[in-house]
Amino acid sequence: MSEEYDVSCVSASYVAEELDPSKYEVIKVGITREGEWKLFSGSTQEMRDHVWEQGDCVPCVLSPDRKNSGLWVDREMGMEKIPVDILFPVLHGAYGEDGCIQGLFRMSGIPFVGCSVAASALGMDKALSKMVFDTAGLAQAKWVMFDDITCENPVDAAIRAEKEFPYPMFVKPACTGSSIGITKAHDREELLKAFEVAAKVDKKVLVEETIVGRELECAAMGNGVPKISCVGEVLSAGEFYDYESKYFDEGSKTVIPAALTQEESDKIRAAASNAYRALGCRGLSRCDFFLTADGTVYINEINTLPGFTQISMFSKLWMAEGYTYSQLLDELIGYATC
Repeated sequence: MSEEYDVSCVSASYVAEELDPSKYEVIKVGITREGEWKLFSGSTQEMRDHVWEQGDCVPCVLSPDRKNSGLWVDREMGMEKIPVDILFPVLHGAYGEDGCIQGLFRMSGIPFVGCSVAASALGMDKALSKMVFDTAGLAQAKWVMFDDITCENPVDAAIRAEKEFPYPMFVKPACTGSSIGITKAHDREELLKAFEVAAKVDKKVLVEETIVGRELECAAMGNGVPKISCVGEVLSAGEFYDYESKYFDEGSKTVIPAALTQEESDKIRAAASNAYRALGCRGLSRCDFFLTADGTVYINEINTLPGFTQISMFSKLWMAEGYTYSQLLDELIGYATC
């Protein structure tokens, strides 16, 4: 269902593996690319290898009925109810981090890890989150939005974008993660192609000016005033930190903590806290920034359901603060609410 299905499988496998079995009885529920819910009792390696649904699976569904809440499993002898205490979504992209699954969780009355329906929807939609960031006084790249009707005339859209920004400029689907569908356009030909690529991912397309600066990230967690991690730096092997650079290019590196002055670090961490509270986040998020040569901090985006893979910045940043992976999961579960 989501462009980020593969990443979700890998993230979920590490979460399931690191939850302390002395504290939790882990019930693994997977959603196939076709949208089928299945109770999975196989190995985490099968999840990482993307073959989990070929294994030991049984159809299931989460009930939105609070009087009959829980996981209902379709057994041969009939429906079996499995009680659930906490829901921990590890579903990146559409339906998983845009408020959809959070709405189902809210209806079920079962506490869940992560942001609310509203914060998830705002965080997923770059146009809406940018409006919130403007209101919060956070510096960010100049941007314009094009809807699906405008994108049907890409030449007109390109002319408008060229009036706003010099080349190169970034073209992004409004609602996506893992840098899917994002292109850096250096001329008219690339810009037209970029509109085509982005419009296949989402109906709304953003065009942004290019900010030349260091790519920096920090993690946030908590309800209310969040804890903010140290700042990490992304050194991309590509021209920018796209999907290939994030997950497949071994030349891309992260540096934790980033080599910053105390003042620079404090500014970025304060901006992360501001963004987190402005969107009404709870539980967890990862905040991405640019730091320019003149010392200006620009927010790039906030990710309300960051990756949990072995290379994901969210967990690595907290490990740099002294957490083990299991301790981090414990704390996130402690923030779960409905």
